[in-house]
Amino acid sequence: MQNNTDFQLKQPLDCLQQLYGYDTFRSQQQEIIEHVVQGGHALVVMPTGAGKSLCYQIPALCRSGVGIVVSPLIALMQDQIAALQQLGIAAGAIHSGMSYGYVQQMKDRLLAGEVDLLYVAPERLLMPEFLELLQRCSLALFAIDEAHCLSQWGHDFRPHYAQLSLLGKTFPDVPRIALTATADAPTRKDIVAQLQLQQGNIYVDGFDRPNIYYAVTERNNPKQQAWRFIQEHHPQDSGIIYCISRKKVDEMAAWLQERDVCALPYHAGLSPRARMEHQNRFVREEQVLVVATIAFGMGIDKPDVRFVLHMNIPKSMEAYYQETGRAGRDGLPANAYMIYGLEDAAMHRHWIDDSNAPDNQKRIEHQKLNALLGFCEASRCRRKILLEYFGDSCDACNRCDTCDHKPETFDGTIAVQKALSCVHRTGQRFGVSYLIDVLLGKTTDRIQRFGHHRQTTFGIGTQYNKKQWQNIFRQLVAHNLLAVDIVGHGGLSITLKGRAFLRNKDLIALRTYPKAQASRLKPTATTASSSSPLQLQNEADKALYQRLKALRQQLAKAQNVPAYVIFHDKTLLELAVHKPQSLQAMLQINGIGDVKLQH
Repeated sequence: MQNNTDFQLKQPLDCLQQLYGYDTFRSQQQEIIEHVVQGGHALVVMPTGAGKSLCYQIPALCRSGVGIVVSPLIALMQDQIAALQQLGIAAGAIHSGMSYGYVQQMKDRLLAGEVDLLYVAPERLLMPEFLELLQRCSLALFAIDEAHCLSQWGHDFRPHYAQLSLLGKTFPDVPRIALTATADAPTRKDIVAQLQLQQGNIYVDGFDRPNIYYAVTERNNPKQQAWRFIQEHHPQDSGIIYCISRKKVDEMAAWLQERDVCALPYHAGLSPRARMEHQNRFVREEQVLVVATIAFGMGIDKPDVRFVLHMNIPKSMEAYYQETGRAGRDGLPANAYMIYGLEDAAMHRHWIDDSNAPDNQKRIEHQKLNALLGFCEASRCRRKILLEYFGDSCDACNRCDTCDHKPETFDGTIAVQKALSCVHRTGQRFGVSYLIDVLLGKTTDRIQRFGHHRQTTFGIGTQYNKKQWQNIFRQLVAHNLLAVDIVGHGGLSITLKGRAFLRNKDLIALRTYPKAQASRLKPTATTASSSSPLQLQNEADKALYQRLKALRQQLAKAQNVPAYVIFHDKTLLELAVHKPQSLQAMLQINGIGDVKLQH
């Protein structure tokens, strides 16, 4: 295996073309890489799949010494290392799953300058003996991946990441590059302060993932909704299905397995061996679904995930962006589909309030949840809302459900006043079904027993039916005008914002929800996106593409690596369309460099 002395003094563009097989850099990659090669610090915020890894890999190869990559999960380091080794790059890792002998061997190679890139978890990096080892090595740079974990403003704060501030004190002359796909302005400011990057550059490369189609639908028999979505749009694709709890994960995976779908559960309640087995199958095989809690996904490098399906809402816009970003990393079309219900918001609010976090942190998390709920209930372009949250912008995209099927709205002011008044006059302790019965004037035994048939709100809501009132109440929870008590029996109470609404006689527009169908999504995964204009023009091209995929899988199994480590789908598409007739012509295909050509 080569080490970085083979690549020293090479220009970044030489590395890109000869090792990685790409002609030109994308977006800000070249500026970032040249800045770090020259010894500068940087914070890089770049969408998943936009090429963040090149921003530290190439500088590590061009500079003298080893690049230390800090990654939060050891489970996927090996696949990243395998991909680098396919390019002839000497990459390795040190983590707790390795034998003592292997770790010692890797340390000897480090001291001998035989390693280009070394992946470590923050816990390992912070060990005193490991820091002492690094002080004896020639260091090219420190790359802190998933850097949002460092900030308490971030959506996935991890205490060990916060201690990485010592890098600037212990190794002041070694370039530090922090990378993430999800960091709003407060999170970026926090990362810069924690890692002492004030003298470095900040690169925000936009947040748009134009190949992803976003859609949200209200919950109505969610398993059947998920089934229709998969059957109509992704019957032969790999995808991730996120559920809110371990129990929901197990139930959904079993339900899909009964329908002959290869659906593997993944959550913290499974044994480490089972999690590793399911993760490896997902990464290395095709047409495999993973049903998971948020324990699954960070660092997933699989480029051909064609969809991410949320059975419940995540906890924030950052989490949603991060999780949906695991689809379509190869730039080919992908879907992000979310099934959304009122009880999701209540569950998340309960978890926030019941946590041991300080009050300021709870306030931040409530704000982030409110932003996500607003996204779910949106009547305008979802992509615009998502990008605006991160300080980015776009025109109406025509690649989300609200652009394709413009939601109707109505003046909900009077309806909201009636709903809030009903909650107040019934004592702020009853659930949605009971409140709707009161508004519709139903004389049930329970209503008569509590005497609510004599209240002024009894029967004042007959202009809407039960389904319409359910939509109204769900939107009131989303707007934080009502809160749900999930510890008790789901009773609704009026929030401070709800009281201000009544007091100020505010106006409000609400969505009119048609019956949601999975078929309202565009089947984007079956066609090429604007970012990938290649099309398989005829049956011969399609047959050749399938033969190439089969050969790729055969090679991957023989080398015990994921298929995408051999070639990405995009490379196979180019091969099937352009059909190069010589080795030199093959070098013109994106993803084929000198080393892979030799293979």
